[in-house]
Order: sequence, then C-alpha cells, then structure tokens
Amino acid sequence: MSLTLPDFPWDSLDSHRDRASEHPGGLIDLSVGSPIDPTPAVATEALANAAQAPSYPLTAGTPELRAAMAAWWERRRNTGPLSAREVMPSIGSKEMVGLLPTLLGIRSTDVVVIPEAAYPTYAIGAHVAGAQVVASDDPTEWPEGTKLIWLNSPGNPTGQVLDVAYLKEALSVARKLGAVIVSDECYAELGWEGVRVPSLLDHEVTQGNRSGAIALYSTSKQSNAAGYRAALVAGDEALIQDLLLARKHLGLIVPAPIQAALTAVLADDEHVAIQKERYRARRELVRDALLEAGFRIEHSEAGLYLWASRDEDCWDTVKWCAERGVLVTPGSFYGEAGSTFVRVALTVSDQQARAVRDRFSA
Repeated sequence: MSLTLPDFPWDSLDSHRDRASEHPGGLIDLSVGSPIDPTPAVATEALANAAQAPSYPLTAGTPELRAAMAAWWERRRNTGPLSAREVMPSIGSKEMVGLLPTLLGIRSTDVVVIPEAAYPTYAIGAHVAGAQVVASDDPTEWPEGTKLIWLNSPGNPTGQVLDVAYLKEALSVARKLGAVIVSDECYAELGWEGVRVPSLLDHEVTQGNRSGAIALYSTSKQSNAAGYRAALVAGDEALIQDLLLARKHLGLIVPAPIQAALTAVLADDEHVAIQKERYRARRELVRDALLEAGFRIEHSEAGLYLWASRDEDCWDTVKWCAERGVLVTPGSFYGEAGSTFVRVALTVSDQQARAVRDRFSA
C-alpha cells in the first residue's frame, strides 16, 4: 500500500514564478530560504582535507564531531555540559523533522502536536507515521494521547521566539502527558535587535533535567551549508541513543567528509557573525520596502523571514508581488493562521534586496 501524500506546496507557485520572471529586471525570488552566499572556507577546506573517505563513517559521528557538537550546544545554547551520548549528527534538520515520528514509533492512535503556523513537514512526518495531527500553540489545550510535540523557535514562517517561561510550561505539560517534546531551532543564531533566542535545552528551562526533550539545529543558514545537509541533535540521552540505534539499522549516516566540515564550522563563530550581518542589512532593506508599500509585519523578531500582510487573501498578495517581479510564499502553506500573510525570505543579494523597494513603489 502506497502513502497518499499532498502535493508539494511550492509546486503551486509555478504560474506566479513564471509571471514574476517576465519582469524586465528578472525574477527576485523571496519564496524559499535557500542560502546564496559562499560556503565559508572553514567548511570547504575541512571538506577537501577529508575527501579521502574509503571506510564507512560512524553514524554517531567521529569523536571529534561529538565533542564539537557538545561544546557548541553548551557555548551557543546555554545547555550546560553535554556528554557524547546526548548528541548526534543528522542529514540536515528536515530529515529529522520528517522521520522523527516514525523513528519514535508513533502510531495511528497517537497525537502529534504542531504549531498553529507551521512548516509543512511537521504534519507530513506525522502523516507518514499514520498519526493524528493537532495544531495548537497553547500547552493547556494539548490533548491526552499526545506522544510528540513540535516547537519551532524562531518560528518558520512567523519568526516568533518562544521565551523561557513558555518553554518551561511546554516541557512540564509534555512530561505530564508522557510525550516527547522536540524544538526545531535551526534559525537560533538569527535573533534581531537584541532578541535572545533560548533553547528548549537551555539550563534555565531544564535545570539540567533533559528527560523527554530534544532540540534540533542546522548549519544550513548560519554557514551557507544547505547543500552539505549537516545538522545536529541533542537532548535526553535515552532518546538520542534510541534514535541512534534506529539510524544505524536504516543506514542514515552523515558522510565522513561532511562530518569533518561540520566539526570545523561548529568550532568557528566568526563566519557565523559575518553572515548574520549580511542578513541584517538585507532584512532592513526588505522590511523597509514592505512597510513603505503598505504591508504590516508581525513577529519576525528572529529568523530568515518576514511575516507580512496586506490584510487580504494571501494569494492576492502573491499575485500583487509577482506582477512586480517578486515571488513570495503564501501563508496558507503554513496553516489557516497564515491565510492573510505571506512569508518573505531574506536569501537574496544586496542588489536584489535594494531592488524590492523600487519595484514595490513603482
């Protein structure tokens, strides 16, 4: 029996992409957050040096990678010390988002809770496992029978940041329900205007007790390494070890050269700060263009997107932008909460970011 999956949402943007591409200045694609800046030398050099890789790599990662992951979580995410058994690499963060319900043994009688405005793969992963999906941001409304809870902070698409008080409440409710709670934090390094982005594994949240909790992070955005598929996972030791065992059986292994590159980028904060400044400048240009064109922006205090609205059906906004040579993502891709919003990515060149204002004001 084959799975019945919905159409891939971005395929429905093709006609608007074609319309935007007719603009004399060419298409400005703000629909997908795919990095365009060069992968830093710290990654490419480590990759090249590890190119000779005739043997099978370790699913758990090399000892050097495990040490680098544990040190990164403690240094950048305030987790307190982690052991090598509380971390592991993954083949990008989307792989973990899509497969985690299956790897955790979620069944058709179980409930998976996702955010109200959510990256579609949270629901797809639950669907593949045959589970029921409930979209709710309120921990007091999470139902009995919930076995997996997804948090996303900074949120995609909204850019909303969950504070320590919320994370504490969510963790407490998850434990009462007997559910695993997982926080997707792949935009954590991109907090704007002094906003702090706490982790679910922050020591203030867990007080050192990480039972039932997992956090995901990706180097795709911070290191322009989306093509490397290099991400990391941390949390409850028992859960990490169960996931690691399943991944060993399934052959879900990060390639050895990528493990070397991941080890290198996690030890280097300088390139991350440089890339963040690039995005900061582009964010200011695109944000000003949206505001001057009459949009309002909600949340967007962190992450790689602006969550913007003209207070009309999101597809009307997509059409309006496409007529000006700009492609954006309709908020309906992320649930009913996004029906009057569009998601605007910051992954364009400086020149294109400046051009958005000219096009929207024309």
